[in-house]
Amino acid sequence: MRKIASAVFALLFLSSAAFAQNNLSPQWEELTAADFAKAIQISRGTCVLPIGIIEKHGPHLPLGTDLINVRKATSDAAALEYAPIFPPYYFGQIFEARHQPGTVAYSLELQLKMLQETTDEMARNGCKKIVIVNGHGGNESLLPLFAQSQLAKEHDYVVYVFGLPHLAIAGRPPLQDSNDMHAGESETSHMMANRPELVHQDRAPQESGADQNRQHLPQSIYTGIWWYAKFPNHYSGDGSHGRKDLGEFDMKTWAKEIAEAVKTVKADEDSPRLQKQFYEDAKHPLETKQ
Repeated sequence: MRKIASAVFALLFLSSAAFAQNNLSPQWEELTAADFAKAIQISRGTCVLPIGIIEKHGPHLPLGTDLINVRKATSDAAALEYAPIFPPYYFGQIFEARHQPGTVAYSLELQLKMLQETTDEMARNGCKKIVIVNGHGGNESLLPLFAQSQLAKEHDYVVYVFGLPHLAIAGRPPLQDSNDMHAGESETSHMMANRPELVHQDRAPQESGADQNRQHLPQSIYTGIWWYAKFPNHYSGDGSHGRKDLGEFDMKTWAKEIAEAVKTVKADEDSPRLQKQFYEDAKHPLETKQ
C-alpha cells in the first residue's frame, strides 16, 4: 500500500508541477504573492536572474538589445523548465561604451553591491539556487568574479552563472560575416526574430563595424581599452546580413541550453553541500588537514 501511495503522490506532484508550469507566469513581477509562493515550490527554490545592459548596438538596433534578447531566451526556457524569472535587470559592466549616447554605466562598486543585494533578496524569498543568465559580453568577467566572491561571506544559497550561449551547433544557418561580435549578423538576427519592429536594418551600413585594430600588443597582454581600439563605433560586424531564420534558430538553441542548465541546477545537491562545508572549514583554517 505504501508503494502505491508513494506512486500516487508522485503522480499528483508531477501533475501539480505540470499544471503550475502551464498556468503560472514565470515572470516574477506578474505573479500574485500567493502564486509566487507556489512558483518557488514548483521550481524547488531555483530562480533565474537574466542580466542584460543598456548600450549602443550599432546604428540600427535598440539600446536594450541584450536585455530584450536574454529575457526572451529565459522566458522561452521557462516554458521548457519552469523557474521564476527576476524582473528586468541591466546593472552590469559597460564602461567601454561610456562615449556612446544612451549608455548607462554604473560604478563597479554599485554593480557588485546591487547584484549582491538582489541575490540576497531573491534568497530571502525562497530562491536558494540562483541561476544568473548572462546576455552581455561585458559581463563575462564580472559575473564569475561575483560568483567567486560568494565564498567571502556565508550565504544560505548558491549562485550559478550561465555564460553566453554556444550557438555554433549542427544545423545552424551559415554566417556570411566572420566579424560578428556586437550588433552584427547574429544579434541583428536575434532582434529580427524577437522584436522586428525595433530593428532598422536599412541603417546598418551607416557606420563601420570593421575591426580598426588600433592597438598592437601581444595577445597575452590585456588592457581595458582593447574594445575601443578595435570597435570605436561600438559596432562589430555587419547588421545588414541579419535574417529571421538565423535568429529563430539561435533563440531556440539558447532557450534549450538555459532550460537544460536550470534542470541541472535543480538536481544539484553537491554545490550546496560543499559550499556549506567550505564555510565551516573556513572558520577554522588551522584545523584543515594538510
